Amino acid sequence: MIKTIVQYSLFSALLIGSVVNINAQESQDIKIPKAKDTKKGDKAFENLSYVDAREAYLKVHEKGFKSANLYEKLGDSYYFTADYNNAEKWYNELYNLEGEATKPEYLYRYGLTLKTLKNYDKSDELMEVFNKANNTDVRADLFVNERNYLEEIELNSGRFTLKNADFNSELSDYGPAYYGHDLVISSNRKKGRLSRRVHSWNNQPFSDLMLFNGDAEDLDKFSKKINTKYHESTPVFTKDKKTVYFTRNNFTNKDYKSDKEGTNRLKLYKGVQDEDDNWTVTELPFNSDDYSVAHPALNVEETVLYFASDMEGGLGKSDIYRVSIDEDTYGEPVNLGRGINTEGRETFPFISADNELFFASNGHVGLGGLDIFVADMYTDEDFSDVYNVGKPVNSEYDDFTFIIKAETRKGYFASNRTNGKGHDDIYSFVEKKKLVIPFEQTLEGVVKNETTNEPEANVKVSLLNDKGNVIAEVISDENGNYTFPLERAKQYSIRFEKDTFETIEKPFTSSNENGKVFKDEEVVRFGNDLENVATNVGDDLNKILGLNPIYFDLDKSFIRPDAEIELQKVIAVMEQYPNLVIDVRSHTDSRANDAYNMALSDRRNKSTIKYIIEKGNISKDRLSGKGYGESQLTNNCSNGVKCTKAQHQLNRRSEFIIVKQ
Repeated sequence: MIKTIVQYSLFSALLIGSVVNINAQESQDIKIPKAKDTKKGDKAFENLSYVDAREAYLKVHEKGFKSANLYEKLGDSYYFTADYNNAEKWYNELYNLEGEATKPEYLYRYGLTLKTLKNYDKSDELMEVFNKANNTDVRADLFVNERNYLEEIELNSGRFTLKNADFNSELSDYGPAYYGHDLVISSNRKKGRLSRRVHSWNNQPFSDLMLFNGDAEDLDKFSKKINTKYHESTPVFTKDKKTVYFTRNNFTNKDYKSDKEGTNRLKLYKGVQDEDDNWTVTELPFNSDDYSVAHPALNVEETVLYFASDMEGGLGKSDIYRVSIDEDTYGEPVNLGRGINTEGRETFPFISADNELFFASNGHVGLGGLDIFVADMYTDEDFSDVYNVGKPVNSEYDDFTFIIKAETRKGYFASNRTNGKGHDDIYSFVEKKKLVIPFEQTLEGVVKNETTNEPEANVKVSLLNDKGNVIAEVISDENGNYTFPLERAKQYSIRFEKDTFETIEKPFTSSNENGKVFKDEEVVRFGNDLENVATNVGDDLNKILGLNPIYFDLDKSFIRPDAEIELQKVIAVMEQYPNLVIDVRSHTDSRANDAYNMALSDRRNKSTIKYIIEKGNISKDRLSGKGYGESQLTNNCSNGVKCTKAQHQLNRRSEFIIVKQ
């Protein structure tokens, strides 16, 4: 939000003085990859048949070795388990090492991590670097599109003409409700000569329901049976005007109650009018002394009641709920869920005859304070995306209690903006044109196996929002395909996970183009994430640790600096697990004669084992090995077969096979 301005209004007294502020529940949507593998690791831990890959990487770092791969792996090991404090440490090391040459995916992950930790300034700097590095990539729009919510609000602004209602007073007027052709409002204006009970929070009178029938000078209290000496507000009437649901302080049968902290909560009440025009008031059964239930709305069929509450188990400071109505029987309250509710405050629902749900929120992106938002209702359980209705209805102040006649597109809302007559004023409006709805977009992708270049089935593909929360998951089909629907100009990440494969995540953004279908192809490769990995005799530490290829210079067998870092990871594991015995196996590709390759691989094997023994002070009894030349190729790239460099590279490998643990 741009800014939030608090005024000492009656609205604030109702919202804050009568409703205890509760901390927004922290979202735990981020899912830890490879839960099944972790369970295996836990079981293996009991038998000491496991390898802590992360610990190996940490030990390599402690010895003073530095590499981009080392920091990428360590950062990812925390990032993918939502430990953003530790992820930030290693991504920072990576950025200090490589600067603007850091891979774009890691610039993005570092920026997102900083944003999650609320280090917004530094996050923006990283996103700028990311944007610069990807100026020809659709993902380069990520940083720019993050601010597109302001453009969306502007797109839907100017659709209303407003007028300050003639009946406003110098105090607070809000909560308009249709009563046939008339209007009932909530007001704490002075009426008559009798002194009024005053609310201690803002030294203003409590509000009553008042009837406006067209004469601004003649507003009458609605009913003595409905109004009491405490707050009554935000009513909703059935079409026959015989039933009203409304908000009142916890004051039933002249009994004023508070919660254990001494706060008098809000409750919902039902009034039914008999043939003699007398109202009988009852409290609704899902109220509580311990939380507030307030601000009712009815669906078009009058079979479902919507309301706001801060009851336990909600998503934010107050959420919107629904409850079914069957005469005098009510169902259990159901939270409308994410999409409507946020970690902020959602309140003051209203449903139009066109099945539009309007409500006030400070959790969805707005202009400040509470803004009015709208979502189409497909059913009582299914809603469209939420849209800000725009200026001038919304402002940097609190804007709330919005109602509208579907057939005329005329209505009312309340606001505590500074140009009103009182603390809260009601404004009439005319909607001149309908809301502009964003476009539909789709992401269609395919996952392939790096080794075989064939489609990879059964890969879990997750779509994450800009907070790192998983918002959708699919499994790639037999052809490696997956599909996600997208929102317009949104920032996402796509994560690919499968047992025995390395977890991959990359940033992605949708655009403003209507009907756009994005095509994506991702290659997954064998290799584990850094975690406690269950091991067995015969397993290859190369895959468990996700080692990079151990390269040698052409026709040489000495250990290069980049290979040294990989061998230090093997040393770290052997230091950590003193009973571990491994067999080192060195292989070449087929691009020389067989005897030469056998001799070359044997020399490289001896150099590898010697390095581990001497640099790691590892007993030679724990190591064995030999060179295999080109005798154990992983593909069909044998003598005389034309293959790419990448295909030959798959055969030039070192294996570290567990023979005892």
